[in-house]
Amino acid sequence: MRFFSDNAAPVHPAVFAALEQANTLDTAYDGDGWSRQLDARFSDLFEAEVRALWVPTGTSANCLALAALCPPHGAVVCHRDAHIQNDECGAPEFYTHGAKLLLGDGEGAKLTPDRIAAILDATRDDVHQVQPHAISITNATEYGCVYTPNEVAAIGHLARERRLGLHMDGARFANAVAHLGCTPADLTWRAGVDVLSFGFVKNGGMSAEALIFFRPELAAATLYRRKRAGLLLSKGRYLAAQIHALLDNDLWLDNARASNAGATLLAQAAGDRLVHPVEANEVFLRVTAAEAEKLRAKGFDFYDWGPGEARLVISWDHQPDAIRPLAEAIAGL
Repeated sequence: MRFFSDNAAPVHPAVFAALEQANTLDTAYDGDGWSRQLDARFSDLFEAEVRALWVPTGTSANCLALAALCPPHGAVVCHRDAHIQNDECGAPEFYTHGAKLLLGDGEGAKLTPDRIAAILDATRDDVHQVQPHAISITNATEYGCVYTPNEVAAIGHLARERRLGLHMDGARFANAVAHLGCTPADLTWRAGVDVLSFGFVKNGGMSAEALIFFRPELAAATLYRRKRAGLLLSKGRYLAAQIHALLDNDLWLDNARASNAGATLLAQAAGDRLVHPVEANEVFLRVTAAEAEKLRAKGFDFYDWGPGEARLVISWDHQPDAIRPLAEAIAGL
């Protein structure tokens, strides 16, 4: 009955099993066998040589990525509804030691090359103005909309033309890949992405995210930044083990497909109440305050998302039999 957030979902049993297997003596920090295998594991997944680091939170993944791409005196272009702008308590500015966020607009929290170019063109090449060094996009976005490989590639082309780094916040990267049916490579480095924050916690993990560098040289300084930020856990094997468990047999994709399917079930019941297309595992509805209370009175829990809107999030563990009553309740409003 809870559709509040996939952050609140249970941990997948396979993750607990992997933690048990990792519960043995091994080298501290990231020198253990599980951590040392991450580069090769993700290189296979992305069909290219990458560097992969575990981190404990999505915020730390995003911020370390941006610090690798943008100096303290620089700026990052992002959507004004981006998580790095609205939901990370100034952490990007903190971790970059002062870089500025330049905010753009776009439907469904998606940026376009034209919108980005307008921001870039409005910035003078002048010591008195902060200079853009990177672009950050979110896939799937904060409104559950998905960038296609071609859309990412168009932004990637602009980034290369303007000599900017490109970061992808992939807190729900699995949901984007599952929706598109494309390869992870086509949605990232082949489209120009330099660094990916690969989310696992929302997809059945407990306390582990991955930071993927498609330009491996960027990882060297990030190792020091991770330590300096207090993010180098002494028993890192427990983070790496979670990631391996979700990668095994494409469990990460199975979980994403399940949560996407649940969101689609709600979308079919919502009809013209949908605020945005449902392309991942989030559903945004137009509801009055009275209608929202009516749903809550039936035991359904969810976020109010601005005046007259509600957000419903389907998690990997939501079963169709648990989703259908909510779908019926929405259809009956």
